Amino acid sequence: MRIIENIGKEVAEAVAFYWNTRKAQKEKQVKGGKSDAGLRSAVTGGAQLDGFISLFARIVEQTGIAAECIFYKKTLELPGFFRPTKEWDLLVIKDNTLVAAIEAKSQVGPSFGNNFNNRTEEAMGSALDLWTAFREGAFNGGTSPFLGYFFMLEDCPASSRPVKVREPHYKVFPEFVGASYMKRYELFCRKLVLERHYTSAAFITSKSDLGLDGIYDEPAQDIAVAKFATVMAASIGAFA
Repeated sequence: MRIIENIGKEVAEAVAFYWNTRKAQKEKQVKGGKSDAGLRSAVTGGAQLDGFISLFARIVEQTGIAAECIFYKKTLELPGFFRPTKEWDLLVIKDNTLVAAIEAKSQVGPSFGNNFNNRTEEAMGSALDLWTAFREGAFNGGTSPFLGYFFMLEDCPASSRPVKVREPHYKVFPEFVGASYMKRYELFCRKLVLERHYTSAAFITSKSDLGLDGIYDEPAQDIAVAKFATVMAASIGAFA
């Protein structure tokens, strides 16, 4: 069976892996008496998003791309234009041509403000760096690669309640007025694609307790994982 046809179950498994990995890492550090300050203990172990990266890699392989062309555990650096290199989460390189690059990120509470700005600036900067390097011939090919962005946000009161915006000089765009951080991320992922910074983007949310059982939500179908996976498979399949 093609993975895309069973994508809901596959995503649920990756969600459960994410939350259970975070939980295990935090418990391990607490038992070892080396707990980091605040929630840092749940993120310094890494690997929480590995379930999603593995899922995307398996979808790529089903397009007919050979396994040796898929990189998601090591050698993930690509040259940049504004900086020497950038490490992505998954790369597909065939016949020395860049076929795809994917970034996967997440955010949990309780603080979302500064982290939201950091995440958005990072994603936009990475896209600008890659496309400028592509224009300058860094990846040995004239065909544009698939550039994908995946984001998972913790569904909690701090991420779902309306957030005030300051407008001391000019009015913000109306869609941001009263928008929660959850809505802001939805808008961000959609605009990344609309403005062609990324070929496709996916956005999901999940509660920390229900997520242990793989329960998640997709606030908008135009940036759902199924559509992301379909666009990714079609784009990459053209290189198979």
